Amino acid sequence: MFSKYYPLLFEPNLHTVIWGGDTITKWKGLPANEKPIGESWEVSAVPSSVNIISNGEYRGKDLVAFIDSNPEEILGSHVARQYHNQLPLLVKFIDARRDLSIQVHPNDEMAQRLHHKRGKSEMWYVLDAAPGAFLYAGFAKSLVSNGNGDVSNNRETVINAYRRRVADGTIVDTLAKHEVKAGDVFYLPAGRVHAICGGILLAEIQQSSDVTYRIFDYNRLGIDGKPRELHTELAAEALDFRVEDDYRTQYSYEPERPNVLVDNTFFTVRITEMTSPYHFNLLEEDSFVIVMCLKGDCRIVVHGATEAVQLKEGYSAFIPATVANYEIIPDNKDGFTKVLDAYVG
Repeated sequence: MFSKYYPLLFEPNLHTVIWGGDTITKWKGLPANEKPIGESWEVSAVPSSVNIISNGEYRGKDLVAFIDSNPEEILGSHVARQYHNQLPLLVKFIDARRDLSIQVHPNDEMAQRLHHKRGKSEMWYVLDAAPGAFLYAGFAKSLVSNGNGDVSNNRETVINAYRRRVADGTIVDTLAKHEVKAGDVFYLPAGRVHAICGGILLAEIQQSSDVTYRIFDYNRLGIDGKPRELHTELAAEALDFRVEDDYRTQYSYEPERPNVLVDNTFFTVRITEMTSPYHFNLLEEDSFVIVMCLKGDCRIVVHGATEAVQLKEGYSAFIPATVANYEIIPDNKDGFTKVLDAYVG
């Protein structure tokens, strides 16, 4: 029998978008879908697309209702207090068959002021990339040349230059372009311009928010045959125009142990490759844990439980804070599992 709380699995939560493909449905072993699937919302409490639990006692219950039943035990007491009993993270798998729009997200202050929502800082972990595939993150050069790239003292001048470049379609020429491979990581704080481009499959961990400002979309039409809406002025307010030396996240890596990729106010994200059972005890973090299985099926056994929860490659689990003491056991013919986990430290 399951204990009161256990690792939750979820029904598929797929999103059709013009730039998507069929990689996610194939990876998950789901029926073929003629529509382009760009995103799988693995763990979501966003009101427009809440995940439904697919296993155990809470099967059929939505994640928001589950959390509402006992937010301190499920989210962790400090997370529940800080985020008013709401899940602060949203995690996705993203399949970019074609280029996504050039976009930016607001910070918490702006998102709350204008939309009564959270801002959106996020990170990407690249799972697969076609040869030559690339993405955009940050500005490669100042929009207004002043000799040293410092644009902080003439923001209105920079915004006017930004408007001109959006209008004539040359905004892309100012962006930092990064060729990518599996294992690459990018942290994208709110305000950083970005776009995933065609040929990339990645995992995304972000603040729980659906606020996106589209800057440029290559003048293409949406699925409905109409031009996609741009948010030029909102993006102008949200954008951080500073030019950084390096936008790629550097991290150290060792097998058979968790490796921290990103650790900040919003989330801690780690990657672990294992060929034997590994014990994770995150009770001291007082936070829920989201586990994304990137390679090789595995089983999750909560300390003291008599049954395991099987987590298949391409799927994710939500572990309530009160049972965040568990073992992950590789459960496939290769005896190898790679997982990404995320929590609020």
